[in-house]
Amino acid sequence: MGGIFGLVLKRLLLGLVTLLVVSILIFFAVELLPGDIAQAVLGQGATDETVRAMREQLGLDRPALVRYLEWLFGALQGDFGVSLVSGERVSEVISDRFANTLFLAAYAAVIAVPISIILGIMVALLRNSLFDRVANVLTLTSISSPEFFLGYILILYLAVKTSYFPAIASLSSDMSFPDLLHRTFLPALTLVLVVTAHMMRMTRAAIINLLASPYIEMARLKGVPPWLVIVRHALPNAWAPIINVVALNLAYLITGVVLVEVVFVYPGIGQFLVDAVAKRDFPIVQACCLIFAATFILLNLAADVGAILTNPRLRHPK
Repeated sequence: MGGIFGLVLKRLLLGLVTLLVVSILIFFAVELLPGDIAQAVLGQGATDETVRAMREQLGLDRPALVRYLEWLFGALQGDFGVSLVSGERVSEVISDRFANTLFLAAYAAVIAVPISIILGIMVALLRNSLFDRVANVLTLTSISSPEFFLGYILILYLAVKTSYFPAIASLSSDMSFPDLLHRTFLPALTLVLVVTAHMMRMTRAAIINLLASPYIEMARLKGVPPWLVIVRHALPNAWAPIINVVALNLAYLITGVVLVEVVFVYPGIGQFLVDAVAKRDFPIVQACCLIFAATFILLNLAADVGAILTNPRLRHPK
């Protein structure tokens, strides 16, 4: 048990170091942007005195390292500063948007994860059959298609021509849960089409890899039914790579929704990030990027821990 705890602790420390490096890159990437932030906020008609006062207000007259440390310690406490456009606290305006993104990612994951695992097992059992070939063509088509292209196709056929679902995923506080599911179905379906294809192919590859193992051949020679070979012998050993694939795709669902949210005008953190970049609202840009990075690193850590707990070879390395 101590060995498992040590491995998990090591992964957590590496994740924290990675997040620290990413925070440095995020902060100083904004610092290296051309032009003066105070001038960009006030516009070209601002006087030198106004620009100087704005620079003092934003703390731009202090060294970059001091401002980074203040921003980092504030972020650790959930304080990302003040929006340059609205003057509101970034943490207050971003919390609802992030909750909307988490809901959309969870909506897509509930549909995509079980479907992809079941289809991956089926095509592994029926490999080289017509079903396997058709599934490979469809998944490659889905993976090769950009998210915004799939989104516009779904809007055309399911919103414009048939009016089954709304083209714009607008939300309101008084919306019922069934209405919420209905309004967000198209952006969720877009994400499902992308991640299901990838997870299904990786599940298929993991199962086929294990089916060539000697103990699987021995089980077959004993006359064990194919479905029982998969469930009892292959699937338990395939959980580690499957968990990795699922966790990486969950990370994509949260961090890669920017294009999908823009296409469907969904009020999530991705749409918020695009608006902040257009308005040069740098505290919001930095906060969104740090949240995306932290989420991606956290889910990768979850994938590593899940792989360690489900694979004895990782729990007891030689």
